[in-house]
Amino acid sequence: MRRIAFLLVDGYALLSTAAALEPLRAANQFSPDLAYDITLLSNTGTRALSSVGAAFETRYFRDALPLFDLVFVVAGGDPARVSDPALMAWLRQADRNGVALGGISGGAVILARAGLLRDRRFTVHWHHYGDFDAMPGTWLLERRLFVIDRDRYTCAGGSAPLDMMHAIIARDFGNRFAERISDWFIQTEIRGAEAPQRVSIAARYGALPLAVEGALELMESHIADPLDQEQIASLSGLSVRQLQRQFRAALGRSVMEEYRRLRLETGRELIGSTRLPLSEIAQMTGFSTPSHFSDAFRRLYGHEPSRLRQSDTQTPRS
Repeated sequence: MRRIAFLLVDGYALLSTAAALEPLRAANQFSPDLAYDITLLSNTGTRALSSVGAAFETRYFRDALPLFDLVFVVAGGDPARVSDPALMAWLRQADRNGVALGGISGGAVILARAGLLRDRRFTVHWHHYGDFDAMPGTWLLERRLFVIDRDRYTCAGGSAPLDMMHAIIARDFGNRFAERISDWFIQTEIRGAEAPQRVSIAARYGALPLAVEGALELMESHIADPLDQEQIASLSGLSVRQLQRQFRAALGRSVMEEYRRLRLETGRELIGSTRLPLSEIAQMTGFSTPSHFSDAFRRLYGHEPSRLRQSDTQTPRS
């Protein structure tokens, strides 16, 4: 029997939590013996509210440390703003005691802030990539559905915990047992850890010339450190003139117009979902100054970036 705890940070996404819990519950149902002992924790020990207002009864995390083999931190919304020294100390103590640690959705941000992802490969929901650009240090962030690196288990959230739990259950009890559980949830396609988190460029844009698709992939991987058009063209295997012609034919925009739109779209997501100052968001999206970012934002969207900071414009929890 493995003892697994889920530490629910208020505002956690209900979908991510259920996608992690339900496979373990099913494993207990199908196993002749208890396969997983599951405990829900929080920093209050009372009802932990999810992103949709539903709640789970929980235990106070400080009363429970010696009991677990693995603890997942489940967080959505803006995990970079979580400030709880007792929680950070408890996670570090768990690590010293040999407890494996995991993060679901934005949970990896909290693990990183506690100093528990150094020299570990990990993933996080794509919405929180910018949090790691804002934190000092070098991070081994991988844009995958889930990553298991020794005693660290991280997952992008959403429906991805189903896939991570399948991998964990298959390791613990074998593939046939794990497949029974996937069948139970009508999970007819089990995605590997390396599967992308977001819809492909081809699905978002439609059919594109290969050079344009490759250039867009380069742009999306260089938001904070923009490439110039000569670099993009060279890496795409075309001259600048050839690439410009293909971009205008496929998208109706120039290479750098589309690049700027992608960077501003990222900035818009960060403004609406975090409390990061505009100066940091400008830097994270490759703009030299906040005023340069604001001017470009206003030209594209028709209003100031600060308008998105109104409480009724928050994006969904991850």
